[in-house]
Amino acid sequence: MTEARRPAGPNGTGHTRHSPGTPCWASLMVHGMAVTQEFYGALFGWEFRPGPRPLGPYVRAVLNGHEVAGIGRLPPDRHLPIAWTPYFASDDVDATAETIRSCGGTVAVGPLDAAGAGRLAIASDPMGAVFGVWRAAGHLGRGLTGVPGAPAWNELLTYDTEGVAKFYRTVFASGQEPVLRGGPDQVTVHIDGRPVAGIHGFGAALPPDRGSHWMTYFQVTDVDATAEQAAAMGGHVVRPGFVTALGRVVTVSDPEGATFSVVSRVD
Repeated sequence: MTEARRPAGPNGTGHTRHSPGTPCWASLMVHGMAVTQEFYGALFGWEFRPGPRPLGPYVRAVLNGHEVAGIGRLPPDRHLPIAWTPYFASDDVDATAETIRSCGGTVAVGPLDAAGAGRLAIASDPMGAVFGVWRAAGHLGRGLTGVPGAPAWNELLTYDTEGVAKFYRTVFASGQEPVLRGGPDQVTVHIDGRPVAGIHGFGAALPPDRGSHWMTYFQVTDVDATAEQAAAMGGHVVRPGFVTALGRVVTVSDPEGATFSVVSRVD
């Protein structure tokens, strides 16, 4: 199974574990935690509780009683790109880190223990896209899907799919099913027969200032209203609304420039 699920009442579905290779968490490192919490709290209805501090101050976003994402503070002297980072489940972070290195990726942080919550590493694939690896202990990862405010999808925007798809297939032993469409080459990543993420190759059309990167999607009721609200709170609309197989999507950024997408179903 991709997740062993348990009921979360009428407000979505919870889980007890994630299968290896499944996106299981999303984390954001910023300079101004108070402003960032205020932004996402108003936008998605998140509340916050303290999390482990292996890398400094850190909080977990809570929705309907379930943890859905994390926000941490960058050290003042670290001027790194502000971006949402997806984490993929692993049964052995150390072995996964070795495989990442042997397949041409880079391990930038860890593996290290997160105060009893689990063990993690932060890495980049051969094209430079950053992602995390998580072995759950006390913290199982994302605890809610299928409701507004919860993470809904992860998509890798890269230069081409062939080499990088092979990388993720080897690192996480995942199955990938090609999807033929009229646009750039696309691959849907499957775990245990269930789609969990997408890989899109854009070639030279990928903006050079962004490079290869993962995009995190959050479910909302109305993407256009959410985009308006984000802009009013100091964010920006990066790409206006468009329709995809997932639903209607708008790409926005938060006050520190972290880009993410919001998606709602098209009836």
